[in-house]
This record gives sequence, structure tokens and C-alpha cells, in this order.
Amino acid sequence: MTILIRCPSCGATNRVPREKLLQGLAPVCGRCKTPLPADTEPVAVTDATFPAQVEHSPVPVLVDFWAEWCGPCRMVAPVIDELAAEMVGRVRFAKLNIDENPRTAARYNVQSIPTLLVFRAGREVDRMVGAMPGAEIARRLQPWVS
Repeated sequence: MTILIRCPSCGATNRVPREKLLQGLAPVCGRCKTPLPADTEPVAVTDATFPAQVEHSPVPVLVDFWAEWCGPCRMVAPVIDELAAEMVGRVRFAKLNIDENPRTAARYNVQSIPTLLVFRAGREVDRMVGAMPGAEIARRLQPWVS
């Protein structure tokens, strides 16, 4: 399977074989030779990086709104990590700490955590509130997977 990764430097969309990522090889942009982000685990996003990391992503993004003190958030974290490794290149996974980034949480009206928001083409397309099993999260992602 081939995945699409957008270059953070020149914006070119690159086709990268998923098998090479799983082997630990680091992809580079075919146009400008800048190293490409290969997200096999969730990336941390902030109020400042949210637009670039989530809203401008070429693939769907699942954002986990969480807090360190939240027990259910700690239960969901390993599930999100596992899904990120399984769905590399098809879905990007991000984590946003609501205590450190209240503007983005308020912008999307996150009132309970954990809240998982799915974005496609910069728009929220699904919302999951509360701890849920990995199979259910994966099922909810299927309509949006590239």
C-alpha cells in the first residue's frame, strides 16, 4: 500500500510505500529532498500548530483532546497509539492537551474529555466523546479514510 505525505517545506504530495515506513526508513520529498514526517505515533499539536498540522493535512486527522489528570484519557491513549501505527499514511493522529491549549478546545466547543474529533479537508466530520474501544474508533474512521 502507498501512502500520501505532504512535504512541510514545498507542499508537494509524495507517494511513500507503507512497508518502507514500517521498516524504519525515513522518507524524503521527491521535489526538494526535505525529510517527510512519517507519523507512526500521534503528534502533539498546540493552539499555534493546529491549523498547519490538522486543518491543512492531506489525509484525515483524528485529534484526541485530553488532559493529564483525566483517567479515561489515559485509558484511550494506548488505543490511539495502536491505531496510529496501524493506519499510518491513511489517517494522521494528533493529541491536544486542553489545559495547555484552551483556545482550540473552546473553538471546537470541547466540553468533555476525552473527545476525539475527525477532520477531513480542514473540516470537522465526526465527533466521539468518552472512552471507546479501538474497534469502534476504527469503524468510525472508515468513511473518511483515504
